[in-house]
Amino acid sequence: MRRIRGVMRSARFPVSATLLRRLALASIIANVGIVVTGGAVRLTASGLGCPTWPRCTDESYTTTAEMGVHGVIEFGNRLLTFAVGLIALAVLLAVLLHRPRRHGLLPLAIAVFLGIPAQAVVGGITVLTNLNPWVVGLHFLASMAVIAAAYALWRRAKEPDGPAVAVVPAPLRTLARLTTLVSVVVLVIGTWVTGSGPHAGDHGAARNGLDPETISQVHADSVFLLLGLSVALVFAFRAVGAATAARAALVLVAVELGQGLIGFVQYFTNLPALLVGAHMLGSCLVLLATLSVQWSTGERRPAVATTGEPDPAAGPARPAVPVGAAQD
Repeated sequence: MRRIRGVMRSARFPVSATLLRRLALASIIANVGIVVTGGAVRLTASGLGCPTWPRCTDESYTTTAEMGVHGVIEFGNRLLTFAVGLIALAVLLAVLLHRPRRHGLLPLAIAVFLGIPAQAVVGGITVLTNLNPWVVGLHFLASMAVIAAAYALWRRAKEPDGPAVAVVPAPLRTLARLTTLVSVVVLVIGTWVTGSGPHAGDHGAARNGLDPETISQVHADSVFLLLGLSVALVFAFRAVGAATAARAALVLVAVELGQGLIGFVQYFTNLPALLVGAHMLGSCLVLLATLSVQWSTGERRPAVATTGEPDPAAGPARPAVPVGAAQD
């Protein structure tokens, strides 16, 4: 009986596909935004503006006047977590109320929603460990995982609820997966560079002990590898006539070049805070552009209702190649 009432309420308050997509996009923007504001906390040396967690001080959940601007910045970033969580909750409710229910949306919406408090806990651990650089890096990577889930939800919400079909040959799908893997490696090494550099989030925070020059060179080498793979994807996709995938790969190359330029300039100008913040935003954009390329290697086509009789208006049937099947 309770289930029936729930279905009736869903029917009274339907969520359109347009609203669902907009909320999913808002979730991506919000999660990217909190990465940037989290970077601002670190770059202004406000990482321990609230010296404990989950409270801001031992006696108060909010910042106090004695804590000054650093306390305001750190506490403000904590408040933004609630805003991001509310957007994730709105997305989850929208998925539950959307009809017809689309396959695969609910697990993604749950992952994004649960990822917010999980991310907050990791952030709390960074405070309790006095901004341990390895934990700070994990905090950033956890945000990247939530952004990836939010992006998948947004893309899935734009697609019909039909079978997944490959649009490029299997070797190129493998190359796209390899590019995605290298992109993740670049992000991970980037956290090591950050952990070795001067922006610790607090003047007394420890560094990871890696040589900044050496690990920066390793990071640069991984970026060159990623750029080479991305350029190869552009030409490979064009060679097989996959125009959408080629455009996505070209956007990825452009984002990588912009991010690389910021990285080189910040390195040779002693890491000014503004450029470091722009580089953090660029990291999010590189991830999103990489996921766009990965997504462009396949598509979903509307499911065809089978009535036992062919539809004369549909024309001759075209065989679909499931994702993962080999293509010549």
